[in-house]
Formats: sequence, structure tokens, C-alpha cells
Amino acid sequence: MARGYFKHSDTDPAPLRCCVERVVRFEEVDALGIVWHGRYPSYFEDGRVLLGEKFGIGYMDFYDRGIAAPIKQFHVDYKLPLRFGDPFTIEALLHWSDATRLNHEFILRNAQGQITSTGYSVQLLLNAAGEVLMLPPDFYAEFRARWRDGELTEAGCAG
Repeated sequence: MARGYFKHSDTDPAPLRCCVERVVRFEEVDALGIVWHGRYPSYFEDGRVLLGEKFGIGYMDFYDRGIAAPIKQFHVDYKLPLRFGDPFTIEALLHWSDATRLNHEFILRNAQGQITSTGYSVQLLLNAAGEVLMLPPDFYAEFRARWRDGELTEAGCAG
């Protein structure tokens, strides 16, 4: 990608990533036969959920500790259409942040490896009272330490 959505420092660990293979379903297309723009949040969610489950920082990992992780920002850039029956890949990346938040980037590619859309989401962490956490909860701080120390590995993605 020519530019990223998040700033990086040379001392930041590499983003964590995973990929999800999908096929466009009939219910996801509009009258023109292309994926309706409102489906992209769901596609991004597929990547975000798999990445969270893979690295032990999924929604339930936070929820079970009394922490919510709502979306604060969401953005999509549409480049090429996807159509009914098209296979595609959702690449989800988690970018390092010194702040207590989750910065995800998403890259969707068609079967030819062309980028069809990109985007990002930012999630804040809230305690049970709905207050923004300024410091990471213990389990997330431990995850970040393992990430920073290079103990976490990423799955490769085609494209």
C-alpha cells in the first residue's frame, strides 16, 4: 500500500495480521449486482474477530474482564467492485499504538490479488461504568508486552 492509515515509529513492533477467505453472497449485493457499500463493516468485522481470537484479544476476552471495546472511528476506501460469487480475501492488521486503543487496518483483495477496498477502525477500551481506560487492563498490557518482545507471530496472507 502506498500509504498507511496509522503513523509508525521505527521502534514499533510490526503489525499483527491474519486473513479470512470469503465469497460474496447473493444477499450482500445490490440491484446492480455489486456488493452494497453497507456490507463492508461486516467484512471488516470478520477480519477483526478472527485476529482478536487468534491473539487472545477478542471481544469476549475483553467482555469477560468487564471491558467494552466500541468502535470510535470507521473508514472505507472503495477501489474496485466485488460481485456476487466473487471469492475475496480480507486481510486484517492490528497496528501498534502507545495509547489504550485498537487500531485495525483492512485490505480486501479479489481472486486476482487486486485491492478492492481498504479501510480502518479504531476501538477505545471502556470499563464497566463506560469510562475510557487511559491505561491498558492487565491482560492487554501482557499481550502488548509479548507483542513488543516479538513473541507473537502473524499468519501469512496471499497478495
